[in-house]
Amino acid sequence: MAESFVHVVLFLLLGITSYPTVFASPHKLRLSASEVAAIEARAPPPPDQPTTFFEVDRPHRPPPGSFGPCSTVLLSHSFAYTYTKPPVTAAYSPPACLAAAGGHASLISLAVLEWRAACRGVQYDRIFGVWLGGAELLRGCTAEPRANGIVWSVSKDVTKYASLLAARSPSTLAVYLGNVVNEQYTGVYHANLTLHLYFHHPPQPPQPGLGPADVIVPISQSLPLNDGLWFQIQNGQDVGSASLAVPANTYRAVLEVYVSYHADDEFWYTNTADGPFREVTISIDGDLVGAVWPFPVIYTGGINPLLWRPITGIGSFSLPSYDIEITPFLSKLLDGKAHEFDVSVTNAQDVWFIDANLHLWLDPRGAPTTASLTSYEAPPLDTRIAFRPDGPGTEFYYTTAFRRISATGWVQTSSYGKITATWTQRLGYENTNGIQGDSQQVVNQTTEEYSGVHVVDRAGVAYSQEAQQSFRLDVFVGVVSEASNGSYTVARDVRLGLAEERVAAGRGFFWSRSLGNAQESAVNIDMDDEGEAVGVSWGTRQRYGYEATDGCYSRDVTSSGYAIVSDHSDEACLKGSFSSRAGAVAPPALARMSS
Repeated sequence: MAESFVHVVLFLLLGITSYPTVFASPHKLRLSASEVAAIEARAPPPPDQPTTFFEVDRPHRPPPGSFGPCSTVLLSHSFAYTYTKPPVTAAYSPPACLAAAGGHASLISLAVLEWRAACRGVQYDRIFGVWLGGAELLRGCTAEPRANGIVWSVSKDVTKYASLLAARSPSTLAVYLGNVVNEQYTGVYHANLTLHLYFHHPPQPPQPGLGPADVIVPISQSLPLNDGLWFQIQNGQDVGSASLAVPANTYRAVLEVYVSYHADDEFWYTNTADGPFREVTISIDGDLVGAVWPFPVIYTGGINPLLWRPITGIGSFSLPSYDIEITPFLSKLLDGKAHEFDVSVTNAQDVWFIDANLHLWLDPRGAPTTASLTSYEAPPLDTRIAFRPDGPGTEFYYTTAFRRISATGWVQTSSYGKITATWTQRLGYENTNGIQGDSQQVVNQTTEEYSGVHVVDRAGVAYSQEAQQSFRLDVFVGVVSEASNGSYTVARDVRLGLAEERVAAGRGFFWSRSLGNAQESAVNIDMDDEGEAVGVSWGTRQRYGYEATDGCYSRDVTSSGYAIVSDHSDEACLKGSFSSRAGAVAPPALARMSS
Protein backbone atom coordinates (compact mmCIF):
# COMPACT_ATOMS: atom_id res chain seq x y z
CA MET A 1 0.00 0.00 0.00
CA ALA A 2 1.33 3.44 -0.95
CA GLU A 3 2.29 5.81 1.81
CA SER A 4 -0.69 7.64 3.33
CA PHE A 5 -1.18 11.37 2.99
CA VAL A 6 -0.34 13.32 6.13
CA HIS A 7 -2.72 16.13 7.08
CA VAL A 8 -1.97 18.86 9.57
CA VAL A 9 -5.17 20.42 10.86
CA LEU A 10 -5.12 24.14 11.61
CA PHE A 11 -7.84 25.17 14.04
CA LEU A 12 -8.98 28.79 14.12
CA LEU A 13 -9.97 29.38 17.72
CA LEU A 14 -12.59 32.05 17.25
CA GLY A 15 -14.36 31.87 20.56
CA ILE A 16 -17.78 32.08 18.90
CA THR A 17 -20.35 29.77 20.40
CA SER A 18 -23.77 30.82 19.10
CA TYR A 19 -25.33 32.67 16.17
CA PRO A 20 -28.84 33.97 15.60
CA THR A 21 -30.54 32.85 12.38
CA VAL A 22 -31.30 30.04 10.09
CA PHE A 23 -27.62 29.12 10.35
CA ALA A 24 -27.89 28.02 14.00
CA SER A 25 -24.88 25.76 13.45
CA PRO A 26 -22.33 27.06 10.95
CA HIS A 27 -21.12 23.49 10.34
CA LYS A 28 -24.56 22.18 9.43
CA LEU A 29 -24.12 19.95 6.36
CA ARG A 30 -27.62 20.06 4.83
CA LEU A 31 -29.44 23.32 4.08
CA SER A 32 -33.19 23.63 3.62
CA ALA A 33 -34.77 25.01 0.46
CA SER A 34 -35.52 28.29 2.25
CA GLU A 35 -31.91 28.61 3.43
CA VAL A 36 -30.61 28.01 -0.09
CA ALA A 37 -33.09 30.56 -1.48
CA ALA A 38 -31.98 33.16 1.07
CA ILE A 39 -28.35 32.67 0.07
CA GLU A 40 -29.04 32.68 -3.67
CA ALA A 41 -30.98 35.92 -3.31
CA ARG A 42 -27.63 37.59 -2.55
CA ALA A 43 -25.95 36.13 -5.63
CA PRO A 44 -25.89 37.82 -9.05
CA PRO A 45 -29.23 37.39 -10.85
CA PRO A 46 -29.47 34.19 -12.87
CA PRO A 47 -29.68 34.22 -16.68
CA ASP A 48 -33.04 33.75 -18.35
CA GLN A 49 -32.08 30.42 -19.88
CA PRO A 50 -31.50 27.18 -17.93
CA THR A 51 -28.04 26.66 -16.42
CA THR A 52 -25.98 23.67 -17.54
CA PHE A 53 -24.38 21.66 -14.74
CA PHE A 54 -21.70 19.06 -15.49
CA GLU A 55 -19.29 16.52 -14.03
CA VAL A 56 -15.75 16.56 -15.39
CA ASP A 57 -14.94 13.30 -17.14
CA ARG A 58 -13.20 12.15 -20.30
CA PRO A 59 -15.16 11.62 -23.52
CA HIS A 60 -15.81 8.05 -24.59
CA ARG A 61 -14.04 7.19 -27.87
CA PRO A 62 -14.65 3.94 -29.77
CA PRO A 63 -11.61 1.78 -30.59
CA PRO A 64 -9.98 2.32 -34.00
CA GLY A 65 -11.85 0.58 -36.80
CA SER A 66 -15.24 0.88 -35.09
CA PHE A 67 -18.34 2.12 -36.86
CA GLY A 68 -21.43 3.83 -35.47
CA PRO A 69 -22.94 5.12 -33.35
CA CYS A 70 -26.36 3.58 -33.49
CA SER A 71 -28.49 5.51 -30.98
CA THR A 72 -31.70 4.22 -29.39
CA VAL A 73 -33.90 6.07 -26.90
CA LEU A 74 -34.70 3.54 -24.19
CA LEU A 75 -36.91 5.67 -21.97
CA SER A 76 -38.39 9.17 -21.73
CA HIS A 77 -40.19 10.07 -18.52
CA SER A 78 -41.09 12.96 -16.21
CA PHE A 79 -40.43 12.05 -12.59
CA ALA A 80 -42.95 13.99 -10.48
CA TYR A 81 -44.26 12.41 -7.25
CA THR A 82 -42.54 9.03 -7.53
CA TYR A 83 -41.44 8.40 -3.95
CA THR A 84 -42.65 4.99 -2.66
CA LYS A 85 -44.03 4.19 -6.11
CA PRO A 86 -42.82 1.43 -8.47
CA PRO A 87 -39.88 2.09 -10.80
CA VAL A 88 -40.70 3.25 -14.31
CA THR A 89 -40.25 0.27 -16.64
CA ALA A 90 -39.97 -0.38 -20.36
CA ALA A 91 -39.63 -3.56 -22.38
CA TYR A 92 -36.10 -4.00 -23.72
CA SER A 93 -34.87 -5.92 -26.74
CA PRO A 94 -31.57 -5.41 -28.57
CA PRO A 95 -31.64 -2.43 -30.97
CA ALA A 96 -32.30 -3.34 -34.60
CA CYS A 97 -28.86 -2.07 -35.60
CA LEU A 98 -27.23 -4.67 -33.34
CA ALA A 99 -29.24 -7.42 -34.99
CA ALA A 100 -28.27 -6.02 -38.39
CA ALA A 101 -24.60 -6.12 -37.42
CA GLY A 102 -24.85 -9.79 -36.46
CA GLY A 103 -26.53 -9.69 -33.06
CA HIS A 104 -23.67 -11.04 -30.96
CA ALA A 105 -22.32 -9.25 -27.89
CA SER A 106 -18.75 -9.59 -29.18
CA LEU A 107 -19.65 -7.21 -32.04
CA ILE A 108 -20.01 -4.29 -29.61
CA SER A 109 -16.80 -2.29 -29.42
CA LEU A 110 -18.26 0.48 -27.23
CA ALA A 111 -21.63 0.96 -25.53
CA VAL A 112 -22.47 4.30 -23.91
CA LEU A 113 -25.54 4.92 -21.75
CA GLU A 114 -26.55 8.60 -21.75
CA TRP A 115 -28.83 10.16 -19.14
CA ARG A 116 -29.99 13.66 -20.09
CA ALA A 117 -32.36 15.58 -17.83
CA ALA A 118 -33.87 18.98 -17.04
CA CYS A 119 -35.68 20.46 -14.07
CA ARG A 120 -37.12 23.82 -13.01
CA GLY A 121 -38.34 25.14 -9.65
CA VAL A 122 -37.47 24.02 -6.11
CA GLN A 123 -36.29 20.50 -5.43
CA TYR A 124 -33.79 18.45 -3.47
CA ASP A 125 -31.15 16.31 -5.09
CA ARG A 126 -32.48 12.79 -5.64
CA ILE A 127 -30.70 9.46 -6.14
CA PHE A 128 -31.66 7.37 -9.15
CA GLY A 129 -30.77 3.97 -10.55
CA VAL A 130 -31.06 2.22 -13.92
CA TRP A 131 -31.40 -1.58 -14.11
CA LEU A 132 -31.61 -4.00 -17.04
CA GLY A 133 -32.91 -7.47 -16.22
CA GLY A 134 -32.32 -6.66 -12.54
CA ALA A 135 -28.62 -5.76 -13.05
CA GLU A 136 -27.72 -2.17 -12.25
CA LEU A 137 -26.14 -0.19 -15.11
CA LEU A 138 -26.02 3.33 -13.68
CA ARG A 139 -26.52 5.08 -10.36
CA GLY A 140 -26.49 8.84 -10.13
CA CYS A 141 -27.59 11.91 -8.24
CA THR A 142 -29.75 14.55 -9.85
CA ALA A 143 -28.68 18.16 -10.08
CA GLU A 144 -30.58 20.56 -7.80
CA PRO A 145 -32.70 22.91 -9.93
CA ARG A 146 -32.98 26.71 -10.00
CA ALA A 147 -36.04 28.84 -10.66
CA ASN A 148 -34.97 29.39 -14.26
CA GLY A 149 -34.16 25.73 -14.79
CA ILE A 150 -31.13 23.51 -15.10
CA VAL A 151 -30.01 20.81 -17.51
CA TRP A 152 -27.38 18.12 -17.11
CA SER A 153 -26.27 14.90 -18.69
CA VAL A 154 -24.02 11.99 -17.89
CA SER A 155 -22.55 9.40 -20.24
CA LYS A 156 -21.27 6.09 -18.91
CA ASP A 157 -19.30 3.37 -20.69
CA VAL A 158 -21.46 0.25 -20.30
CA THR A 159 -19.56 -2.02 -22.69
CA LYS A 160 -18.96 -4.52 -19.89
CA TYR A 161 -22.72 -5.22 -19.92
CA ALA A 162 -22.62 -6.28 -23.60
CA SER A 163 -24.10 -9.72 -22.86
CA LEU A 164 -27.16 -8.06 -21.29
CA LEU A 165 -27.50 -5.53 -24.11
CA ALA A 166 -27.36 -8.27 -26.75
CA ALA A 167 -29.48 -10.89 -24.95
CA ARG A 168 -32.22 -12.13 -27.28
CA SER A 169 -34.69 -13.04 -24.57
CA PRO A 170 -37.05 -10.18 -23.59
CA SER A 171 -35.89 -8.09 -20.65
CA THR A 172 -37.13 -5.20 -18.54
CA LEU A 173 -35.48 -1.82 -18.18
CA ALA A 174 -36.28 -0.20 -14.82
CA VAL A 175 -35.53 3.34 -13.62
CA TYR A 176 -36.21 4.54 -10.09
CA LEU A 177 -35.93 8.20 -9.07
CA GLY A 178 -37.73 8.81 -5.79
CA ASN A 179 -39.02 12.37 -6.04
CA VAL A 180 -41.52 14.39 -4.00
CA VAL A 181 -43.60 17.16 -5.58
CA ASN A 182 -45.90 19.38 -3.50
CA GLU A 183 -46.56 23.08 -2.87
CA GLN A 184 -43.01 23.63 -1.58
CA TYR A 185 -40.99 21.25 -3.76
CA THR A 186 -42.13 21.91 -7.30
CA GLY A 187 -39.32 20.48 -9.40
CA VAL A 188 -40.19 17.67 -11.82
CA TYR A 189 -37.23 15.82 -13.40
CA HIS A 190 -37.70 15.30 -17.15
CA ALA A 191 -35.25 12.64 -18.31
CA ASN A 192 -34.26 10.79 -21.48
CA LEU A 193 -32.18 7.61 -21.43
CA THR A 194 -30.35 6.74 -24.66
CA LEU A 195 -28.08 3.86 -25.63
CA HIS A 196 -25.28 4.52 -28.14
CA LEU A 197 -23.63 1.46 -29.71
CA TYR A 198 -20.44 1.17 -31.76
CA PHE A 199 -19.40 -2.02 -33.56
CA HIS A 200 -16.33 -3.74 -34.93
CA HIS A 201 -16.42 -6.29 -37.68
CA PRO A 202 -15.23 -8.94 -37.55
CA PRO A 203 -15.44 -9.19 -33.73
CA GLN A 204 -12.17 -9.28 -31.86
CA PRO A 205 -11.51 -12.65 -30.16
CA PRO A 206 -11.10 -11.87 -26.45
CA GLN A 207 -8.41 -13.31 -24.23
CA PRO A 208 -9.92 -16.03 -22.01
CA GLY A 209 -11.38 -14.39 -18.92
CA LEU A 210 -11.04 -10.89 -20.33
CA GLY A 211 -13.49 -8.80 -22.29
CA PRO A 212 -17.12 -8.52 -21.20
CA ALA A 213 -18.57 -11.41 -19.20
CA ASP A 214 -20.69 -14.08 -20.89
CA VAL A 215 -23.43 -13.87 -18.25
CA ILE A 216 -24.37 -11.22 -15.67
CA VAL A 217 -26.51 -12.29 -12.73
CA PRO A 218 -28.14 -9.56 -10.59
CA ILE A 219 -27.82 -9.57 -6.82
CA SER A 220 -30.65 -7.18 -6.07
CA GLN A 221 -34.31 -7.05 -5.18
CA SER A 222 -36.84 -8.20 -7.76
CA LEU A 223 -39.70 -6.41 -9.43
CA PRO A 224 -42.43 -5.59 -8.60
CA LEU A 225 -41.66 -3.28 -5.67
CA ASN A 226 -42.21 0.34 -4.65
CA ASP A 227 -38.58 1.43 -4.54
CA GLY A 228 -35.28 0.93 -6.30
CA LEU A 229 -33.95 -2.60 -6.72
CA TRP A 230 -31.18 -1.95 -4.20
CA PHE A 231 -31.03 -3.44 -0.71
CA GLN A 232 -31.58 -0.91 2.08
CA ILE A 233 -29.02 -1.30 4.86
CA GLN A 234 -30.27 0.56 7.94
CA ASN A 235 -27.67 -0.29 10.58
CA GLY A 236 -24.48 -2.21 11.20
CA GLN A 237 -26.34 -5.49 11.82
CA ASP A 238 -28.56 -5.28 8.73
CA VAL A 239 -27.80 -7.64 5.83
CA GLY A 240 -28.89 -7.56 2.20
CA SER A 241 -29.04 -11.10 0.87
CA ALA A 242 -29.72 -12.97 -2.36
CA SER A 243 -29.63 -16.69 -3.08
CA LEU A 244 -28.41 -17.82 -6.49
CA ALA A 245 -26.70 -20.62 -8.38
CA VAL A 246 -24.01 -20.16 -11.04
CA PRO A 247 -23.71 -22.06 -14.34
CA ALA A 248 -21.76 -25.31 -14.05
CA ASN A 249 -19.20 -24.24 -16.70
CA THR A 250 -18.13 -20.99 -15.00
CA TYR A 251 -14.38 -20.42 -14.87
CA ARG A 252 -14.13 -16.75 -13.81
CA ALA A 253 -16.36 -14.65 -11.53
CA VAL A 254 -16.24 -10.96 -10.57
CA LEU A 255 -18.69 -9.27 -8.24
CA GLU A 256 -19.43 -5.62 -9.11
CA VAL A 257 -20.87 -3.64 -6.17
CA TYR A 258 -22.92 -0.41 -6.29
CA VAL A 259 -23.00 1.71 -3.12
CA SER A 260 -24.63 4.96 -2.03
CA TYR A 261 -25.41 6.42 1.41
CA HIS A 262 -28.19 8.73 2.52
CA ALA A 263 -30.20 10.31 5.35
CA ASP A 264 -28.46 9.78 8.71
CA ASP A 265 -25.25 8.48 7.08
CA GLU A 266 -24.91 10.83 4.10
CA PHE A 267 -21.92 12.46 5.81
CA TRP A 268 -20.55 9.32 7.45
CA TYR A 269 -16.99 10.67 7.38
CA THR A 270 -17.96 13.33 9.97
CA ASN A 271 -19.54 10.92 12.47
CA THR A 272 -18.26 11.14 16.03
CA ALA A 273 -20.81 8.98 17.90
CA ASP A 274 -19.89 5.68 16.21
CA GLY A 275 -16.80 6.84 14.37
CA PRO A 276 -16.40 7.76 10.70
CA PHE A 277 -15.18 4.43 9.35
CA ARG A 278 -17.49 2.54 6.98
CA GLU A 279 -16.80 -0.77 5.25
CA VAL A 280 -19.08 -2.64 2.87
CA THR A 281 -18.41 -6.36 3.28
CA ILE A 282 -19.34 -9.10 0.81
CA SER A 283 -19.77 -12.68 2.00
CA ILE A 284 -20.67 -15.98 0.35
CA ASP A 285 -22.32 -18.49 2.65
CA GLY A 286 -21.01 -16.48 5.60
CA ASP A 287 -17.37 -16.29 4.46
CA LEU A 288 -15.87 -12.86 3.74
CA VAL A 289 -14.68 -12.64 0.11
CA GLY A 290 -14.08 -8.91 -0.32
CA ALA A 291 -14.58 -5.39 0.99
CA VAL A 292 -15.46 -2.00 -0.42
CA TRP A 293 -14.18 1.20 1.20
CA PRO A 294 -16.12 3.75 -0.83
CA PHE A 295 -14.99 6.97 -2.43
CA PRO A 296 -16.64 9.82 -0.46
CA VAL A 297 -19.05 11.08 -3.12
CA ILE A 298 -20.77 14.32 -2.09
CA TYR A 299 -24.21 14.78 -3.63
CA THR A 300 -25.31 17.98 -5.31
CA GLY A 301 -27.14 19.23 -2.22
CA GLY A 302 -24.41 18.26 0.25
CA ILE A 303 -22.57 20.65 2.59
CA ASN A 304 -23.75 23.64 0.52
CA PRO A 305 -25.43 23.25 -2.90
CA LEU A 306 -23.52 26.22 -4.32
CA LEU A 307 -20.29 24.23 -4.04
CA TRP A 308 -21.51 22.03 -6.89
CA ARG A 309 -22.88 24.67 -9.24
CA PRO A 310 -22.15 24.46 -12.12
CA ILE A 311 -19.30 21.91 -11.64
CA THR A 312 -20.67 18.99 -9.67
CA GLY A 313 -18.69 16.84 -7.24
CA ILE A 314 -16.52 13.94 -8.39
CA GLY A 315 -18.67 10.85 -8.93
CA SER A 316 -21.99 12.54 -8.10
CA PHE A 317 -23.67 12.30 -11.52
CA SER A 318 -22.31 8.79 -12.09
CA LEU A 319 -21.41 6.99 -8.87
CA PRO A 320 -18.55 4.49 -9.08
CA SER A 321 -18.95 0.73 -8.75
CA TYR A 322 -16.36 -1.57 -7.17
CA ASP A 323 -15.07 -4.98 -8.34
CA ILE A 324 -14.37 -8.01 -6.15
CA GLU A 325 -12.66 -11.02 -7.80
CA ILE A 326 -14.27 -14.21 -6.51
CA THR A 327 -12.74 -16.73 -8.94
CA PRO A 328 -10.71 -18.36 -6.13
CA PHE A 329 -14.01 -19.10 -4.35
CA LEU A 330 -15.68 -20.91 -7.25
CA SER A 331 -15.25 -24.22 -5.43
CA LYS A 332 -18.05 -23.01 -3.12
CA LEU A 333 -20.39 -22.33 -6.06
CA LEU A 334 -19.94 -25.08 -8.66
CA ASP A 335 -22.11 -27.70 -6.96
CA GLY A 336 -25.30 -26.74 -8.78
CA LYS A 337 -26.91 -25.44 -5.59
CA ALA A 338 -28.01 -21.95 -4.63
CA HIS A 339 -25.67 -19.99 -2.35
CA GLU A 340 -26.14 -16.92 -0.16
CA PHE A 341 -24.52 -13.64 -1.22
CA ASP A 342 -24.65 -11.12 1.63
CA VAL A 343 -23.76 -7.42 1.85
CA SER A 344 -23.51 -5.39 5.04
CA VAL A 345 -21.97 -2.11 6.22
CA THR A 346 -19.78 -1.76 9.30
CA ASN A 347 -21.09 0.97 11.65
CA ALA A 348 -23.89 1.86 9.22
CA GLN A 349 -26.54 4.41 10.09
CA ASP A 350 -29.86 4.60 8.27
CA VAL A 351 -29.58 4.25 5.22
CA TRP A 352 -27.28 2.68 2.60
CA PHE A 353 -28.44 1.49 -0.85
CA ILE A 354 -26.42 -1.50 -2.08
CA ASP A 355 -26.75 -4.09 -4.81
CA ALA A 356 -24.37 -6.04 -7.03
CA ASN A 357 -23.88 -7.71 -10.40
CA LEU A 358 -22.15 -11.08 -10.68
CA HIS A 359 -20.12 -11.19 -13.93
CA LEU A 360 -19.44 -14.76 -15.08
CA TRP A 361 -17.18 -16.14 -17.83
CA LEU A 362 -18.17 -19.58 -19.16
CA ASP A 363 -16.16 -22.40 -20.73
CA PRO A 364 -17.11 -22.18 -24.44
CA ARG A 365 -17.27 -25.97 -24.77
CA GLY A 366 -20.05 -26.06 -22.21
CA ALA A 367 -18.41 -28.76 -20.12
CA PRO A 368 -18.72 -28.43 -16.33
CA THR A 369 -15.72 -27.00 -14.53
CA THR A 370 -14.34 -28.09 -11.17
CA ALA A 371 -12.51 -25.93 -8.63
CA SER A 372 -10.70 -25.88 -5.31
CA LEU A 373 -9.76 -23.15 -2.85
CA THR A 374 -6.10 -23.70 -1.92
CA SER A 375 -5.39 -20.76 0.39
CA TYR A 376 -7.41 -18.05 2.11
CA GLU A 377 -6.47 -15.30 4.56
CA ALA A 378 -8.81 -12.67 5.97
CA PRO A 379 -7.53 -11.44 9.35
CA PRO A 380 -9.98 -9.43 11.45
CA LEU A 381 -10.42 -5.78 10.59
CA ASP A 382 -7.89 -3.62 12.44
CA THR A 383 -9.53 -0.32 13.39
CA ARG A 384 -8.78 2.18 16.14
CA ILE A 385 -10.33 5.43 17.36
CA ALA A 386 -8.54 7.97 19.55
CA PHE A 387 -10.27 10.93 21.21
CA ARG A 388 -8.65 13.98 22.74
CA PRO A 389 -10.50 16.90 24.34
CA ASP A 390 -8.56 20.08 23.60
CA GLY A 391 -10.29 22.42 26.00
CA PRO A 392 -13.87 23.57 26.52
CA GLY A 393 -15.97 22.76 23.45
CA THR A 394 -12.98 21.53 21.49
CA GLU A 395 -12.68 17.89 20.41
CA PHE A 396 -10.26 15.96 18.23
CA TYR A 397 -10.90 12.45 16.85
CA TYR A 398 -8.38 10.25 15.06
CA THR A 399 -9.48 7.02 13.35
CA THR A 400 -7.47 4.43 11.44
CA ALA A 401 -8.32 1.11 9.83
CA PHE A 402 -6.53 -1.61 7.92
CA ARG A 403 -7.83 -4.66 6.08
CA ARG A 404 -6.15 -7.48 4.13
CA ILE A 405 -7.84 -10.27 2.16
CA SER A 406 -6.16 -12.82 -0.08
CA ALA A 407 -7.28 -16.08 -1.67
CA THR A 408 -5.94 -18.56 -4.23
CA GLY A 409 -7.90 -21.23 -6.01
CA TRP A 410 -7.75 -23.30 -9.19
CA VAL A 411 -10.39 -24.08 -11.80
CA GLN A 412 -10.19 -27.06 -14.15
CA THR A 413 -11.67 -26.25 -17.57
CA SER A 414 -12.22 -28.26 -20.73
CA SER A 415 -11.08 -25.43 -23.01
CA TYR A 416 -8.13 -23.91 -21.13
CA GLY A 417 -6.91 -26.66 -18.84
CA LYS A 418 -6.18 -25.86 -15.21
CA ILE A 419 -6.02 -22.18 -14.30
CA THR A 420 -5.04 -20.81 -10.89
CA ALA A 421 -6.23 -17.40 -9.71
CA THR A 422 -4.96 -15.31 -6.79
CA TRP A 423 -6.97 -12.35 -5.47
CA THR A 424 -5.48 -9.77 -3.08
CA GLN A 425 -6.91 -6.72 -1.35
CA ARG A 426 -5.04 -4.34 0.97
CA LEU A 427 -6.85 -1.29 2.32
CA GLY A 428 -5.80 1.51 4.65
CA TYR A 429 -7.82 4.36 6.12
CA GLU A 430 -7.13 7.51 8.15
CA ASN A 431 -9.57 10.16 9.35
CA THR A 432 -9.09 13.19 11.59
CA ASN A 433 -12.05 15.23 12.80
CA GLY A 434 -11.61 18.43 14.77
CA ILE A 435 -14.58 20.29 16.24
CA GLN A 436 -14.50 23.75 17.83
CA GLY A 437 -17.86 24.15 19.52
CA ASP A 438 -20.48 25.45 17.11
CA SER A 439 -17.95 27.56 15.25
CA GLN A 440 -16.21 25.05 13.01
CA GLN A 441 -15.42 21.47 12.01
CA VAL A 442 -12.42 20.21 10.03
CA VAL A 443 -12.31 16.71 8.53
CA ASN A 444 -9.33 15.20 6.71
CA GLN A 445 -9.68 11.67 5.32
CA THR A 446 -7.62 9.42 3.06
CA THR A 447 -8.21 5.89 1.85
CA GLU A 448 -5.51 3.83 0.15
CA GLU A 449 -6.49 0.67 -1.72
CA TYR A 450 -4.62 -2.01 -3.61
CA SER A 451 -6.28 -4.88 -5.45
CA GLY A 452 -4.82 -7.45 -7.79
CA VAL A 453 -5.72 -10.64 -9.60
CA HIS A 454 -3.08 -12.94 -11.10
CA VAL A 455 -4.03 -15.93 -13.21
CA VAL A 456 -1.63 -18.64 -14.39
CA ASP A 457 -2.12 -21.75 -16.49
CA ARG A 458 0.13 -24.54 -17.77
CA ALA A 459 1.89 -22.08 -20.11
CA GLY A 460 2.63 -19.43 -17.46
CA VAL A 461 0.90 -16.14 -16.69
CA ALA A 462 -2.42 -15.97 -18.53
CA TYR A 463 -3.30 -12.46 -17.36
CA SER A 464 -2.70 -10.08 -14.48
CA GLN A 465 -4.61 -6.99 -13.35
CA GLU A 466 -3.59 -4.59 -10.60
CA ALA A 467 -5.05 -1.33 -9.28
CA GLN A 468 -3.71 1.19 -6.77
CA GLN A 469 -6.19 3.87 -5.68
CA SER A 470 -6.07 6.82 -3.32
CA PHE A 471 -9.20 8.70 -2.19
CA ARG A 472 -8.85 12.06 -0.47
CA LEU A 473 -11.39 14.27 1.28
CA ASP A 474 -10.82 17.53 3.17
CA VAL A 475 -13.75 19.51 4.57
CA PHE A 476 -13.78 22.81 6.43
CA VAL A 477 -17.09 24.25 7.67
CA GLY A 478 -17.31 27.13 10.07
CA VAL A 479 -16.87 30.81 10.81
CA VAL A 480 -13.73 32.41 9.41
CA SER A 481 -14.11 36.03 10.46
CA GLU A 482 -16.10 38.14 12.90
CA ALA A 483 -16.30 41.93 12.79
CA SER A 484 -16.79 44.25 15.74
CA ASN A 485 -20.29 45.12 14.49
CA GLY A 486 -21.39 41.48 14.90
CA SER A 487 -21.21 40.49 11.25
CA TYR A 488 -19.33 37.35 10.28
CA THR A 489 -18.56 34.99 7.39
CA VAL A 490 -19.52 31.32 7.21
CA ALA A 491 -17.23 29.26 4.98
CA ARG A 492 -17.56 25.81 3.51
CA ASP A 493 -14.48 24.48 1.72
CA VAL A 494 -14.14 21.01 0.22
CA ARG A 495 -11.25 19.25 -1.47
CA LEU A 496 -11.87 15.92 -3.21
CA GLY A 497 -9.17 13.87 -4.89
CA LEU A 498 -8.92 10.58 -6.72
CA ALA A 499 -5.61 9.10 -7.90
CA GLU A 500 -5.50 5.75 -9.64
CA GLU A 501 -2.96 3.54 -11.37
CA ARG A 502 -4.11 0.42 -13.23
CA VAL A 503 -2.17 -2.12 -15.27
CA ALA A 504 -3.29 -5.24 -17.10
CA ALA A 505 -1.14 -7.71 -18.99
CA GLY A 506 -1.54 -11.03 -20.70
CA ARG A 507 -0.23 -12.98 -23.63
CA GLY A 508 0.34 -10.52 -26.43
CA PHE A 509 -1.09 -7.44 -24.76
CA PHE A 510 -0.32 -4.78 -22.15
CA TRP A 511 -2.57 -1.97 -20.96
CA SER A 512 -2.01 0.75 -18.37
CA ARG A 513 -3.98 3.71 -17.08
CA SER A 514 -3.14 6.64 -14.83
CA LEU A 515 -5.92 8.89 -13.58
CA GLY A 516 -5.76 11.98 -11.41
CA ASN A 517 -8.87 13.96 -10.55
CA ALA A 518 -8.66 16.80 -8.03
CA GLN A 519 -11.37 19.27 -7.12
CA GLU A 520 -11.35 22.27 -4.78
CA SER A 521 -14.56 24.11 -4.02
CA ALA A 522 -15.25 26.97 -1.63
CA VAL A 523 -18.23 29.14 -0.67
CA ASN A 524 -18.28 32.16 1.65
CA ILE A 525 -21.56 33.52 3.04
CA ASP A 526 -21.43 36.98 4.62
CA MET A 527 -23.89 37.41 7.50
CA ASP A 528 -25.03 40.59 9.26
CA ASP A 529 -25.45 40.92 13.01
CA GLU A 530 -29.03 39.63 12.71
CA GLY A 531 -27.87 36.42 11.10
CA GLU A 532 -29.21 37.27 7.64
CA ALA A 533 -27.19 36.56 4.50
CA VAL A 534 -25.97 39.80 2.89
CA GLY A 535 -23.48 38.42 0.38
CA VAL A 536 -22.22 35.19 -1.12
CA SER A 537 -19.35 34.10 -3.33
CA TRP A 538 -18.25 30.67 -4.47
CA GLY A 539 -16.05 28.90 -6.97
CA THR A 540 -14.46 25.62 -8.00
CA ARG A 541 -11.27 24.55 -9.67
CA GLN A 542 -10.88 21.05 -11.04
CA ARG A 543 -7.95 19.35 -12.75
CA TYR A 544 -8.49 16.04 -14.49
CA GLY A 545 -5.77 13.98 -16.15
CA TYR A 546 -6.08 10.61 -17.86
CA GLU A 547 -3.14 8.85 -19.52
CA ALA A 548 -3.58 5.35 -20.89
CA THR A 549 -2.41 2.97 -23.55
CA ASP A 550 -5.61 3.69 -25.48
CA GLY A 551 -5.46 7.49 -25.29
CA CYS A 552 -5.20 10.57 -23.12
CA TYR A 553 -7.37 13.40 -21.91
CA SER A 554 -6.79 16.39 -19.64
CA ARG A 555 -9.00 19.24 -18.47
CA ASP A 556 -8.40 22.21 -16.20
CA VAL A 557 -11.59 24.16 -15.48
CA THR A 558 -12.44 26.95 -13.04
CA SER A 559 -15.78 28.48 -12.13
CA SER A 560 -16.72 31.63 -10.23
CA GLY A 561 -20.34 31.67 -9.21
CA TYR A 562 -22.31 30.20 -12.08
CA ALA A 563 -19.77 31.37 -14.68
CA ILE A 564 -16.95 29.31 -16.18
CA VAL A 565 -13.94 31.64 -16.11
CA SER A 566 -11.38 29.28 -17.65
CA ASP A 567 -11.60 25.90 -19.35
CA HIS A 568 -8.74 24.11 -21.10
CA SER A 569 -8.87 20.53 -22.37
CA ASP A 570 -6.62 18.40 -24.55
CA GLU A 571 -6.47 14.84 -25.85
CA ALA A 572 -2.76 14.88 -26.59
CA CYS A 573 -0.55 12.40 -24.76
CA LEU A 574 2.31 14.38 -23.24
CA LYS A 575 5.10 13.22 -20.98
CA GLY A 576 5.07 14.77 -17.55
CA SER A 577 2.15 12.93 -15.96
CA PHE A 578 -0.58 15.54 -15.74
CA SER A 579 -2.66 12.89 -13.98
CA SER A 580 -0.27 12.70 -11.04
CA ARG A 581 -0.09 16.49 -10.77
CA ALA A 582 -3.89 16.66 -10.82
CA GLY A 583 -4.02 14.98 -7.44
CA ALA A 584 -1.98 17.64 -5.66
CA VAL A 585 -3.66 21.01 -6.24
CA ALA A 586 -4.19 23.19 -3.17
CA PRO A 587 -5.70 26.60 -4.06
CA PRO A 588 -5.57 29.66 -1.79
CA ALA A 589 -9.28 29.21 -0.96
CA LEU A 590 -8.39 26.06 0.96
CA ALA A 591 -5.27 27.33 2.69
CA ARG A 592 -7.16 27.57 5.97
CA MET A 593 -7.80 23.81 5.83
CA SER A 594 -4.23 22.54 5.92
CA SER A 595 -0.69 23.77 6.25
